[in-house]
Amino acid sequence: MIQLNVNGRAVEVDADPETPLLWVLRDTIGLTGTKYGCGMALCGACTVHLDGQPVRSCVTPVAAVGAQRITTIEGLSPNRSHPVQRAWMEIDVPQCGYCQSGQIMSAAALLAKTPKPTDADIDSAMSGNLCRCGTYQRIRSAIHRAAELAGDQS
Repeated sequence: MIQLNVNGRAVEVDADPETPLLWVLRDTIGLTGTKYGCGMALCGACTVHLDGQPVRSCVTPVAAVGAQRITTIEGLSPNRSHPVQRAWMEIDVPQCGYCQSGQIMSAAALLAKTPKPTDADIDSAMSGNLCRCGTYQRIRSAIHRAAELAGDQS
């Protein structure tokens, strides 16, 4: 049995230690907000946080997680009140929506580290997240708006 801390909750799973965290989250625990995109850490759809840092769960063996806190899109906020989620809705970012949980998780990690990011900061932090629909301008706008919203909460 493997002990995990998922969205602030202790979870015990019976999984092969080499199983990617993505599949433990989706298939074993039932948190399906984290998406499978490429399986090679190239698209960012599977992004979750480990102790606040964005990681690609499709290539992270569950055994490598240890006692780190896992935060999925479901755990970012209980009611979509996180500034990034609010900005995403306000700016109407998603088109198809498939990549958006990974985009949101990467954006939230960026803002936690860099509260007032420049366009270059955003482009750098988000470069590993692909959007097949090409909503990159709206994503950048939403990250700037989320920074404003987060500043309003301070």
